[in-house]
Amino acid sequence: MSRHVVLPSGETVPALGQGTWQMAEKSTGRAQEIEALRLGVELGMTLIDTAEMYGEGASEKLIAEALGAERESLFLVSKVYPHNASRKGVVEACERSLRRLKADRLDLYLLHWRGNEPLEETVAGFEDLRRSGKIRHWGVSNFDTDDMEELFEIEGGTNCATNQILYNVTRRGPEYDLIPWMAERKMPLMAYSPIEQGRLPKAGILQTIGRHHKASPYQIALAWLLQKPGIIAIPKASSTDHVRENRKALDIQLSPDELNAIDAEFPPPKRKRPLEMI
Repeated sequence: MSRHVVLPSGETVPALGQGTWQMAEKSTGRAQEIEALRLGVELGMTLIDTAEMYGEGASEKLIAEALGAERESLFLVSKVYPHNASRKGVVEACERSLRRLKADRLDLYLLHWRGNEPLEETVAGFEDLRRSGKIRHWGVSNFDTDDMEELFEIEGGTNCATNQILYNVTRRGPEYDLIPWMAERKMPLMAYSPIEQGRLPKAGILQTIGRHHKASPYQIALAWLLQKPGIIAIPKASSTDHVRENRKALDIQLSPDELNAIDAEFPPPKRKRPLEMI
């Protein structure tokens, strides 16, 4: 089973992609990480997320080595540091990322988080890149609702394609106002750390439901996320076994009773909470 999410442009992307945070940091795991990325693409997880921050470019170089031959089948996402997010700086940072990725364009380019550069400058840089064909879409990361409202007041700001945030079954704060705000504007959310970097509780309702589906608590947590509309999940997997486990989460259909039981143990927010980051 494959699920897709629609971007504001009408283009569809896989609901389940691959993250690369903390990959390429140890040479001993490189061959295993390359194998994992390649298998993920074979299994349909063709959206690949990285950033200039990840290993200071090492993650982008790993992707080039692993998936250079697959470029045309990929949806490549990278992110710019806030301190590089001036109008000129965005363009220069993108060009550096493209060189490391050995690619001629990014499918999606994100501002990693808000910094001191004016949003007007960053958006202008993104639009320059889009017009020149170096990126196809742009978006933001770690933006709360007030940040998104401010972005939409800027000229060109409504061209934002997505917002990548920390969101999983234990971090449901964005459901209070940010996710509804984005849904109203038909903007998908990209969820990073969808299984809380493996720190989800192993006992409890996720384990109970997992037994019924012959799945791990992590697979249930990922399936819960993937069942929500307009959500792109980007778990990292450094081994082929982990890639296969992530992919199987797409085949798990949770029942209304199971979803209610998850809500009982991990309640949705009843008030506004500040956006969390890892």
